[in-house]
Amino acid sequence: MDLTSLFYFSELTKDLNMTHTANRLFISQQTLSNHIQRLEDFYGVKLFNRKPKLTLTCAGEFVLAFANVVNKEQTNLKDILSDIKQEERGVLRFGASTLRMNACLPNILPKFSARYPNVEIRITDTISSKLEPMVLDGELDFAIVLSEEENSKLLNWDLMTDQIYLCVADSLLQQYYKDEANSLKAAALHGANISDFSKLPFCILSNRMGRKIKECFDNAGVMPKVYMTSSYTQISSIICFKKLAACFASQMCLVNQRKDIPEDINIFPVYCQSEPLNQHLSLIRHKERYLSHPSKYFLELLFQYFSEIEQIHMNRIV
Repeated sequence: MDLTSLFYFSELTKDLNMTHTANRLFISQQTLSNHIQRLEDFYGVKLFNRKPKLTLTCAGEFVLAFANVVNKEQTNLKDILSDIKQEERGVLRFGASTLRMNACLPNILPKFSARYPNVEIRITDTISSKLEPMVLDGELDFAIVLSEEENSKLLNWDLMTDQIYLCVADSLLQQYYKDEANSLKAAALHGANISDFSKLPFCILSNRMGRKIKECFDNAGVMPKVYMTSSYTQISSIICFKKLAACFASQMCLVNQRKDIPEDINIFPVYCQSEPLNQHLSLIRHKERYLSHPSKYFLELLFQYFSEIEQIHMNRIV
C-alpha cells in the first residue's frame, strides 16, 4: 500500500466511474486500475463491486474511512512541515457561494498575495448545503456558509449578522400605492413589515434566505404576488433594478452592488414579528484540520472584511 494508491482510491469513490476519475486526475484508466488492484492485493479484499455498476463493497467502505483520515493527516503534515521550513508555499482550498466569492475575494486577495505569493488558492463556488460536507470530507480547508445546525466535527465562527432588505423602485411604489407611497416609505425606512407591501409583485428566492422570507410572509398572513422565482439573488436584483418587481437582498449583496444600484431604488430593512430579519454568515473548518500560517492570515483578512461591511447600513428612501 502507498499514499498515492489510497488517494486515487478515495477519488474514484467520488465518481464511481473509472473514465471520469482518470480524466479528472489526468492519468490513464490503466494506471488508476493498477492502483486499485494494488490496494485490493495489499488488503486481500475486493474494494469495489464491478457489476452491474461500480459500487463500494462493505470492505471498501471501511478502507474509504481510513483513506479519508490518512489523506487529511497527509495534508496537515505537509502544511506543518511547510511552516517549520518557513517555505510560505502550499495550497489553500476555500469555498463559498458565487455571490460571497465576488464580494470578498477582490478585497482580500491583493493583501494575501502580497504576503504569500507562492500559495495557490483553489476555490469552490457552490451553496452552503454542499460546502459543509466538503469541509467534513477534507476537500476544503474552510468555507463561508449560512449557519443553521452545528456539526460537532466542525468549528463554526460567526462572520457577520447579514440584514435582509426589501428593495423596490420608487415608480413601482407610486404605481401600486399612489398617495400612500410617501407615508409608507417614511414608516418603512427603519423597518419594513411585509404586510404593508402586499400589493407589490415580488421576486421570490428558492434558497435558504428565501425560506426565511417565506416564514415572514406566512407569519404576516400574506400570500406574495410572485413575479419570478429564482435561487440567485443577483437575478432578482436585476429584475428589481429594471423596475419590474420588488426583491429581497442581503446587506452583503447590496454593499457589493452599491455602485450599480439605481438612484430610484428604495431600500428598507425587513422586520418580521417586530424583529430585524437577519441571516447569520459563518466560517467553518474541520476541527482536526491544521491551520498553516497562510491560512491564518487569509482568515484574518476575511474577518476584517466582514467586520467592516457589517457596519454599513443600506436603508434609504428616494
